[in-house]
Amino acid sequence: MLLTTIVLLPVLAAGALLGLRRLPDRWVGRIWVLVTTVDLALVAWMWAGFDSDASGGGFVEGLQYEAKVRWIPTVDASYHVGVDGISMPLIALTTVLFLAAAIWSLREQKRPRRYAALFLFLQTASLGTFAAQDLILFFVFFDLSIVGMYFIIAGWGHGNNRRSALKFFLYTFLGSLALLLGFIGLFLGGEERTFDMVRLAANPPLEDSPLMGGLVLLAIGIGLAVKTPLFPFHTWLPDAHTDAPAAGSAILAGVLLKLGTYGFVRIAMPMLPSAWQQWAMVAVVVGVISVLWGALVALAQTDFKRMIAYTSINHMGYVLLGLGAAGLVGTADADVRVVATVGATVQMVSHGLLTAALFLLSGVLWARGGTYGFARWGGLARPAPLFAAALGVAAFGSLGLPGFSSFIAEFQIIAGALQAAPVAAILAAPGILITAALFLVAIQRLLTGPTVLTAAAGYGPEAGEEFAATGSPPDSTPATQAHAATHAERVRDPGAGAGTGVQEPTSPTNGGSGQLTGTRAGGGHFQDLSAREIVAIVPLLALSVLIGLFPRPLLDVIEPAASAIVQLVSR
Repeated sequence: MLLTTIVLLPVLAAGALLGLRRLPDRWVGRIWVLVTTVDLALVAWMWAGFDSDASGGGFVEGLQYEAKVRWIPTVDASYHVGVDGISMPLIALTTVLFLAAAIWSLREQKRPRRYAALFLFLQTASLGTFAAQDLILFFVFFDLSIVGMYFIIAGWGHGNNRRSALKFFLYTFLGSLALLLGFIGLFLGGEERTFDMVRLAANPPLEDSPLMGGLVLLAIGIGLAVKTPLFPFHTWLPDAHTDAPAAGSAILAGVLLKLGTYGFVRIAMPMLPSAWQQWAMVAVVVGVISVLWGALVALAQTDFKRMIAYTSINHMGYVLLGLGAAGLVGTADADVRVVATVGATVQMVSHGLLTAALFLLSGVLWARGGTYGFARWGGLARPAPLFAAALGVAAFGSLGLPGFSSFIAEFQIIAGALQAAPVAAILAAPGILITAALFLVAIQRLLTGPTVLTAAAGYGPEAGEEFAATGSPPDSTPATQAHAATHAERVRDPGAGAGTGVQEPTSPTNGGSGQLTGTRAGGGHFQDLSAREIVAIVPLLALSVLIGLFPRPLLDVIEPAASAIVQLVSR
């Protein structure tokens, strides 16, 4: 009952927000924060009662907080939910990130009621996917997450948001159709006709048919690879991220991408063990290509948010590398493959925390100036030290610095893969160096050197919501032009600009936008992080550091389940 309450509470709250029309809009955000806080508290209670030593790891036995109600008896589909050592950390991550998104969005002015309701709906879809123990239930929640994110990008994004939302929907929905074909293959290939995930893992189908097993794995793999996304199914991701609102990007990267990688662990590996062993090296190769491709393309970006989007492909590549190594039964011992699986799971959590924080920080740039372009910002450490500190911590965490969760994850993935696939592990290692280079370059461009501000800078954290609502940067608006004119007047009038250190504005570039350069001793016109932004971002970074320094509580939950996965794959 507790798990069902956690899953359904957000969508029930969404219905209440939409039904209570007389509720003032100013209360919507507060109720949203309250609901997500309660959901997080319930997950903390569930974590406290979780028995990580339960036999079976929760895949064929030992499933906890289980609830099962008959749903479609003709195909043995049911409302069946439960948690294991893999889904428990991801459910916790989901509630943490949705709370951060709620806090971030407290000042949302554009249809706040529908905005909050969509995020709450999306939270239920995400939690339901991680908790589902029935393939049809998994598919329903999986598809509902696509619908929720589509409306968030289309309704509250900016730039070419409608085109990006449509591209996101078509790509991921097509992937979900491939996933459904794979699920039907599992149903038809088993000795007992069932969609129950526990029973399918205990008695895997298609073990005597390598060809059909490979085809079903291909269908499931394509569906999950599109969602993750992995090379070459990643082309929807940069546009969706760039044009989504900051909170939407944080949830898309931090939660929705994990639905794909979780599917590999929870469905593909235990239910198709022979096929996974047979094609594990393909998974390793795709993982290595994604690692290198994502890092190299990210390094070439001139847009901060787009750069972060491509690093997600890089980080998800490490996850598939670890899971592929776990299937190479003939070349690595079980303990090493457990290490790789644990590392892949920790990487899901680590990426969720750090990349969500980075996307929220990119939202700060949009809120202040309506642009993510590197050329439009510079020297921000001077007027915005809190922003600079948060960005520095998030960047160093993402590049795998010791003391952060990403180091715990990537170290175990590489260590586990070295014995199973040494060439692949060595080829993937430069991805870490390239990632370090691209984040250091980003820090150098945004934080160091002379202060460079767009002409729109200075409106503060609430102005960005108005910018986002227009669907285009604010550089050409009358308010922006007046703001730039004020700066020009200060430069022309020595008295007006005395003590500010503002230099003559540069010639408008990049589509006619104004760009202001110079140092500002008094904090300038780039407003530093607000209290709301700090409360949304800093806890995510703190959790990454906490996991990096004290990983044992998390590893104690993951390791038994990872051992169970390796045993199931080794059959």
